[in-house]
Amino acid sequence: LGSTFLGSTPGSELSVEERNLLSVAYNYVIGSLRAAWRIVSSIEQKEESRKNEEHVVLVKDYRSKVESELSDVCASILQLLDSNLIPSASASESKVFYLKMKGDYHRYLAEFKVGDERKAAAEDTMLAYRAAQDVAVADLAPTHPIRLGLALNFSVFYFEILNQSDKACSMAKEVSLILHVAFPLYIMSLCFITDHREEWVDSSTLLLFSLGPPFVDLCHL
Repeated sequence: LGSTFLGSTPGSELSVEERNLLSVAYNYVIGSLRAAWRIVSSIEQKEESRKNEEHVVLVKDYRSKVESELSDVCASILQLLDSNLIPSASASESKVFYLKMKGDYHRYLAEFKVGDERKAAAEDTMLAYRAAQDVAVADLAPTHPIRLGLALNFSVFYFEILNQSDKACSMAKEVSLILHVAFPLYIMSLCFITDHREEWVDSSTLLLFSLGPPFVDLCHL
């Protein structure tokens, strides 16, 4: 997927539509693999608890294959981001989008890596999210859908990878407050914007559908 896109992508910045298509394509692939990894890992734990060594060996072998595919997909998009997409991004919105994407895929690596590899993936995730956050805070409105998505994914990173639930909840509550108070007004204001209105509304709608309630029970949102 990455090599195909690299071969057809010039050095110029992608349009919003092209950028979203790239993101959706990789999300489709990585989402299936992450789901498979979770299922296989759950089966492995069950078989270990039953002390069924023969099944454990088979499941571990399959998990290793899934992890290899996960690593390949993440390496593909990260190489594309570092060599092409981030350097060619001139607009702040694009910079935040790609840096967030970079953080996301390093986070996906941290989900299954162990030891020094997991530590390195977590550090790379933090660096990418912080870089995206710096640009977002400076140049994007608090209600901007990409900035909101970044904040939510950053909170997921604190919760799932760093095990810092208090920090994760604090960030998630900020997103929740904006969604319940400011974001509806922001969407209404888009009705008066003529340039790229459809693109903004599409991005906003996708965000609302993708957020979900990962911290509702824990944070009492």
